[in-house]
Amino acid sequence: MGIPRRGFLVRRQLLQLVLFHAVSWEMGSGLLHYSVLEESQHGTFVGRIAQDLGLEVDELMHRMFRMESQGRGNYFEVNLQNGILFVNSRIDREELCVKNADCAVHLEVIMDKPLRIFHAEVEIKDINDNPPIFSAGKQTLTVAESMLPGAHFPLQAATDADIGSNSQRKYKLNSTEFFAVEEKVNDQHSISLVLVLNKPLDREKIAVHHLLLTATDGGQPELTGRVHLEITVIDANDNAPVFNQPVYKVKLFENVPDGTLVIHPNSTDLDEGINQEISYSFTNNDPSNIFTIDSDTGEIKVKGKVDFEENSVYSIEIEAKDKGSPPLSGHCTILIEILDVNDNAPEMLLKSMMVPLPEDSPPGTVVALISISDKDSGANGQVSCSLWPPGLPFKLVSTFRNYHSLVLAEPLDREQVAEFGLVVIAQDQGDPSLSASSSLVLPISDINDNAPIFSQPSYTVFVKENNPPGAHIFTVSASDPDVAENALVSYWLDEKLWPLSSYISIHSESGRVYALQPLDYEELKMLEFYVRAKDAGLPSLCSNVTVQVFVVDENDNAPSVLGPKGGPIPLMVPIMAGQIVGKIHALDADSAYNAWLHYELHELSSGPWQVGRYSGEISTTRALDKAEGSSTYDLLVLVKDHGKQPQSATATLSVSLMFTLQMIHVDAHLPGMGGNPGALVDNGNVYLIISICAVSSLFLLAVIIYVALRCQSQAKEAMVYGPGTATLVCASEVGSWSYSNRHSHILAGVSGEACAKNDLMVFSPNIPIFAENGELRNGKQLLPDPSGEVSSKGFP
Repeated sequence: MGIPRRGFLVRRQLLQLVLFHAVSWEMGSGLLHYSVLEESQHGTFVGRIAQDLGLEVDELMHRMFRMESQGRGNYFEVNLQNGILFVNSRIDREELCVKNADCAVHLEVIMDKPLRIFHAEVEIKDINDNPPIFSAGKQTLTVAESMLPGAHFPLQAATDADIGSNSQRKYKLNSTEFFAVEEKVNDQHSISLVLVLNKPLDREKIAVHHLLLTATDGGQPELTGRVHLEITVIDANDNAPVFNQPVYKVKLFENVPDGTLVIHPNSTDLDEGINQEISYSFTNNDPSNIFTIDSDTGEIKVKGKVDFEENSVYSIEIEAKDKGSPPLSGHCTILIEILDVNDNAPEMLLKSMMVPLPEDSPPGTVVALISISDKDSGANGQVSCSLWPPGLPFKLVSTFRNYHSLVLAEPLDREQVAEFGLVVIAQDQGDPSLSASSSLVLPISDINDNAPIFSQPSYTVFVKENNPPGAHIFTVSASDPDVAENALVSYWLDEKLWPLSSYISIHSESGRVYALQPLDYEELKMLEFYVRAKDAGLPSLCSNVTVQVFVVDENDNAPSVLGPKGGPIPLMVPIMAGQIVGKIHALDADSAYNAWLHYELHELSSGPWQVGRYSGEISTTRALDKAEGSSTYDLLVLVKDHGKQPQSATATLSVSLMFTLQMIHVDAHLPGMGGNPGALVDNGNVYLIISICAVSSLFLLAVIIYVALRCQSQAKEAMVYGPGTATLVCASEVGSWSYSNRHSHILAGVSGEACAKNDLMVFSPNIPIFAENGELRNGKQLLPDPSGEVSSKGFP
């Protein structure tokens, strides 16, 4: 009746012990320990894990409280509303831990913000839910009637899947005067069940004895199992085989090949003939199916896989039976201890916690969780953990037993290394050692920690004047080593120092700079401003660069001729050869070669006259005397600049030669102006004296005016700059203008006329020269040499 009542007894036991639990801390280990009965129903209270960990219940959801259990099965769960750990699914201790005395489920409790990891262990308590079970419902024995009282006959004991007191068994036979059942314990604490003969048998009275053997465990309530014993009493052979020792102990390495000899037990029989012939067999038929016995010799050999991890000790009952009639038998126990070899590599479970890993993660950030196990024992099961390759900014930290954390050890920089590949290696201490590895790829996510960088520290740009409005003049470029929006660069002009919106604009995405209006060199020679580059990160970073835009002069202004004011200048003959009789003053609003002027007489002009090519001075080519008579010369002077498309102007000079009582009239006109001839005076001496005084006065006045004009021109040539000025310095008569390189923000030109530029030449340093097709010629310009040939000269 014990077997049908099993379900009722289990349910009653669960109802009585459903509230049983215990909570304790293992001091110094940081392990939270609970216990619960197996077969507990879903929702059974295990413990207040949140309270025991010192956590607030209302922060469980916010900090992403979660729990993971080692091995298969999701046996437990936590109620996030109250922090209570409860049973989630049915737990069968016998299925989970078999016959192990210690049975526990290890839990990992993980919380984020910040990341914390706790360890808990729930011990599974055994309940008496398994009755003793015999391997068969009936056992058959043969007993010779000649056996004396006290003879022992081995029985196959019952097994109980429970442990502790729940698996302790007591045996009882139904009422009989011939037999009793006993448990015998050898020196190895191995229990065997024997049937003891209490009273001599008489086959003639009772040939077959039918007994009922009951096994009862020590649980509450008790569970029972039964087996029928059929004992046949036979006559004859009265000496059973006897082994030389009741228990044999053997040590055997696991994984030995099939056919390996385990032991050769020895037994003897005092009978003779057929009653002495012995056959050997397993009394329990070797349920492991790992060993085989030779029925004639009794040799025990390996026939299957011997695995220490499955079973470390085998206890085998051997029967030696003679061939008498009835046959008699002797028994012994073979205890086989399996020795472990290092045949199991470590097993690793790696869980990534942060992928990708932000490059600003502080040292100590947990990157992954690693759990390692090894089925071997002793040194073969002791595992060490390491990282490869060395030198990576990570380290392994042991958290609990075979649990490790992969932790960031050094600061990261995605711009140097964007991704790490590492291998976690677990190696046991066996000989030879075995290892396991797991690869992990850790991409590094970008943060905006780099400002845009311009391709050069400053930009110097040269633009021809008279450009079309909206012309693209150059492009700035900045790069950002970050990625995605952190590397998306936009540009804008910094107008805090100068208002630039009417001159320059920049495309925010491409960095292309445009001139919004035509630039005029005579008004604006240089623009200096800042361009800022900003990325799209949060927060954004920016940098700036200085841009200098030099306006390159074009020959867009013709020379302007200035004539002397006042009446005619009387000149007396004779006149020496090479004597200067007048000078043409002209200037050009352009610069450099475009303002370098030269003078020449028109081919229609005739007479003994010549003009200085660069000075504009009119002089005689030969001596003039009275032989010339009174004559008037109209001289047409051409003034030209040196631009690629030269521009010119003309000046007409009327020269009258007089002698004796006549005056010489010199008139200089701008084109379209007429001359005023002087009146003649009869008295030659008076006119001579007047002429000399007038010439001297005019000469002195001309010198004073010339000096004043030169000073005024130098003052006006100082252009309006920002912090500094550009200065014109006069060189030799046939030389050139020199141009100081003191440039800054030029926002406006200088009003008014400059000094006479017939003897000045402007050279702007490092200004490129453009060919007719608009291309640069590397600072070289075609210059005329004094011989009139064209030569190539570089700017200083």
